[in-house]
Amino acid sequence: MKMQNGKVYLVGAGPGDEGLITIKAKRKIEEADVIVYDRLVNPKLLQYAKPNVELIYAGKLPNRHIMRQEKINETLVDKGQAGKIVVRLKGGDPSVFGRVGEEAESLAQAGVPFEIVPGVTSSIAAASYAGIPVTHREFGGNFAVVTGHDKSVIGEPLINWSSLAKGIDTIAFYMGVGNITHISTQLMKHGRSPQTPVILIQWGTYGRQKTLKGTLETIAHEVKRTAFENPAITLVGDIVSLREKIKWFEDKPLVGRQILLARTSSEQSSMEERIRDLGADVFSYPLFKDTSLFQFNQNEKLNEKISRYNTIGFTSPDSIRYFFEWLNIQQLDIRSIQARFIVLSEKSLKQLQKFGCIAEKVSEFEIGPFQLIVGEKQSVAKYDEGDTFATHETNITNTSQVVFQRLMVDHLLSTIVFPSAKSVVELQNGAAQVSPQHVKDLLKLNVICFGSKSAQAATSAGFSVDHVLEEPSQEALIKYFITQSSLIES
Repeated sequence: MKMQNGKVYLVGAGPGDEGLITIKAKRKIEEADVIVYDRLVNPKLLQYAKPNVELIYAGKLPNRHIMRQEKINETLVDKGQAGKIVVRLKGGDPSVFGRVGEEAESLAQAGVPFEIVPGVTSSIAAASYAGIPVTHREFGGNFAVVTGHDKSVIGEPLINWSSLAKGIDTIAFYMGVGNITHISTQLMKHGRSPQTPVILIQWGTYGRQKTLKGTLETIAHEVKRTAFENPAITLVGDIVSLREKIKWFEDKPLVGRQILLARTSSEQSSMEERIRDLGADVFSYPLFKDTSLFQFNQNEKLNEKISRYNTIGFTSPDSIRYFFEWLNIQQLDIRSIQARFIVLSEKSLKQLQKFGCIAEKVSEFEIGPFQLIVGEKQSVAKYDEGDTFATHETNITNTSQVVFQRLMVDHLLSTIVFPSAKSVVELQNGAAQVSPQHVKDLLKLNVICFGSKSAQAATSAGFSVDHVLEEPSQEALIKYFITQSSLIES
């Protein structure tokens, strides 16, 4: 019996800033059984995928292909014919130098259904983040997108240079850094003024965005002098001069920072978004998935004993949420519980308040009779001398490991933030599961700790701690980052 075809979605991931992905593209990532993704895709987008997704890296570097285009086409066809929902995830818009036509032709020839999902194209987005609109009534009424290289032996694009130089106000070259001498020479040779402004925008819309300015006459020298590299958009035209008035993104205080926030649970944090809004590239790791353990026999008779305890301790905010979910499943009235509640953190205190309960914060649990410890499976295991209630189990997600692998291989991190001693352990354990080398590489990064306990744990693990916050809070961390950025600029 022939298996029914699946479907392939040729999806634009946008230029880099994860907020620029479209709603439809995000939904297709969430639905995918297989994702074939490129190097220029922000790896964080993979975290939207479901836990059992198959991730296939088709990254390409200059002069080095991880996966040839023919193999990519074959993979899309094979996975689609196997009945899978496949997402081919490309940076920017797949129809702009994304070879979407070749992939769509292969799918059509094989009879595999497909759709093309447009994305925000990199040239326009990168220009906007550099403070340059690609059209303006006073500077340019037309705009052209041009490849900066081709498939020839020398790789120099074959273009009608005369029409481009004389007929187009603003020109965006994709991946043209390697051919910048040829590009600038040809434009000047065919009539463009040597004083025409030029700007190169590397990693546009990311926190690590960099720009290099010049003119057609000087830009090749500037590229050589600074060793500027792809991936970059080269923008040519008088409109580039507007940047001095309306640049905005690179003026954010944390542009250029690449920060890893070490995590300890599946609980979402607003810290990442706040720091990203200030211009940094921010990644959280590890990411966890919780699995409820309510179906296990160990919990079946707890409802009969729950009213006998005089103290109930919660190891984390998540354990509180699961505990009240269990009460609802068991149809138990909270008023039947006479025990006092104790917790280990301010976050747990606030979580209990959401359920209308108060608690006492303690530094550690002292196990005694008529006391119950509630928490994640691993966290309650050390209290084996007393009564425990394992509400859930937490494991690192596969997509989190893939994202971390890409961050380390592509050297996309500069700073680690440890909010607790436990976060040091979780980071190293997660990294060790990916590669022992990554554990060593992490030790080379700058380290910021929320307090003395996390600093002690980091030092014991081999990290060199650069700064310990005076106050363990998001506000103190952001203030420190901004202060450091101001010192660097001055």
